[in-house]
Amino acid sequence: MTADSRIEAITARIVERSRPHREAYLGRVRGAISKGVHRSVLSCGNLAHGFAVCSPSEKTALSGDTVANLGIITAYNDMLSAHQPFENYPALIRQAAHEAGGIAQVAGGVPAMCDGVTQGQPGMELSLFSRDVIAMAAGIGLSHNMFDAALFLGVCDKIVPGLVIAALTFGHLPSIFIPAGPMTTGLPNDEKSRIRQLYAEGKVGRAELLEAESKSYHGPGTCTFYGTANSNQMLMEIMGFHMPGSSFINPGTPLREALTREAAKRALAITAQGNEFTPAGEMIDERSFVNGIVGLHATGGSTNHTLHLIAMARAAGILLTWQDISDLSDIVPLLARVYPNGLADVNHFHAAGGMGFLIGQLLKAGYLHDDVRTVFGQGLAAYTIDAKLGENGTVVRQPSPEESADPKVLSRIEAPFQTNGGLKMLTGNLGKAVIKISAVKPERHVIEAPALIFHDQQSLQDAFKAGKLDRDFIAVVRFQGPKANGMPELHRLTPPLGVLQDRGFHVALLTDGRMSGASGKVPAAIHVTPEAVDGGPIAKIREGDIIRLDAVAGTLEVLVNPIEFAAREAVIEDLSDNEFGMGRELFAPLRRVAGPADQGASVFF
Repeated sequence: MTADSRIEAITARIVERSRPHREAYLGRVRGAISKGVHRSVLSCGNLAHGFAVCSPSEKTALSGDTVANLGIITAYNDMLSAHQPFENYPALIRQAAHEAGGIAQVAGGVPAMCDGVTQGQPGMELSLFSRDVIAMAAGIGLSHNMFDAALFLGVCDKIVPGLVIAALTFGHLPSIFIPAGPMTTGLPNDEKSRIRQLYAEGKVGRAELLEAESKSYHGPGTCTFYGTANSNQMLMEIMGFHMPGSSFINPGTPLREALTREAAKRALAITAQGNEFTPAGEMIDERSFVNGIVGLHATGGSTNHTLHLIAMARAAGILLTWQDISDLSDIVPLLARVYPNGLADVNHFHAAGGMGFLIGQLLKAGYLHDDVRTVFGQGLAAYTIDAKLGENGTVVRQPSPEESADPKVLSRIEAPFQTNGGLKMLTGNLGKAVIKISAVKPERHVIEAPALIFHDQQSLQDAFKAGKLDRDFIAVVRFQGPKANGMPELHRLTPPLGVLQDRGFHVALLTDGRMSGASGKVPAAIHVTPEAVDGGPIAKIREGDIIRLDAVAGTLEVLVNPIEFAAREAVIEDLSDNEFGMGRELFAPLRRVAGPADQGASVFF
């Protein structure tokens, strides 16, 4: 139990709401567990195909049920910096498993696309759905029924949520997530943002912009700002899917390799053949998800997780809502200042004390459930550590310092940067939305201004370059939801809106699309649902309507006579340009069946 009665109450209501779904899910998990090691049900032909390339000794071992076999699901590719380090992980894992008396096989690969590469491009319209494709691809790999535990190699935005959905769907198997770590610090994020705004204003050219971007994203590992990728890593550690202290160790270091080896050996120890059987479906429960949400708020994490956490939880029979996430945000203080809600990057966060210090502070104040199961097996207090490299090349853990090494980046619970997590749900006559205000100045938490309507990012940029936006307004960018075009991120809007805000204008964004973990200083009501293509109220807004976005009261209203607004016809947009090219035609069935944003925008639930 936590010491905070408010968090206990929210957890209890999630448990009660989820009860019939969770009980049915656990029944399926326990039914699969009761069948024992699944290779025993394979025919000789099945098994021969499954170990055809193995050594004679491995074939002998896999012929019985006493030697555990780890299934590796990898998101490796060598184009994306975050996933390139995974190239050598399977060999490390196989060696570590062999040393511990087990076997490991790559069960399958999953796609890993980068929102940074596809930003503002047609491919971005596949991004959100890649999460569910990844879950299905991982499911195909594990469906061979050869494995006693799963190791998941993935980092970035949709990859980890997709892998979690797969891990919980195969909840009878123990699962450990193994990260690759962040790239080393490059050009400071605030300087990168400054160059982007100068480029938006036409004050620097493409060569200067590319130079700045290349200095920011310069080597193996995740991008160093605190977007969805690094929010994923925080979540996996605070939810107990990572080994303690493993989230933010740079690639290519001896400690990174030691943590990978350790994770492989630990996976063998928590199989049914070991003494600490820890199936993922039983390990992860409502308390685990509440801990993840608390961590998200305490660090100012990605708004994408208002979609992903709901979809991930549903895979385990747990029904989260935006109201749960918003109510927890009102309780949990912000303890980290990492770009975009500060100048530091995740390497600075880690050096200041990182996850060990953060978890310790949240536990001390009673904001986390300590009595959860984790892959480490000792409750969440075991994660209040610093991981170091021992003399023999193994991982040693020391208690996390009681004081932050940099209070400007990571603060004590007694001196938070703000008293809430800054991620709120908005409701009103325009439906529901979410907003992240941890990087928005307090004087901009309430914006009331006329609507300017745009059909896509480019039309707003064109208006900005033509000098037509030097005024107060709320940009309504609609028909960007999951059913319309896959709900792309709209980060090309950030530089021009940021420039206009810096010029003193009161501006905001209202959209049924996404802004994700890099949501910054401009107030943005995102993930609006019902979306425009479903005839949601956002499709009834007319140019010049006064809109009030109030992040203090949590409201989102168009200030139009209710009778008049109800009588309006929803605008119908021609979306044919979004149906073909860059593979978009292949995703038409997913667009048709996608659920609403407040239910995870998933094709499954």
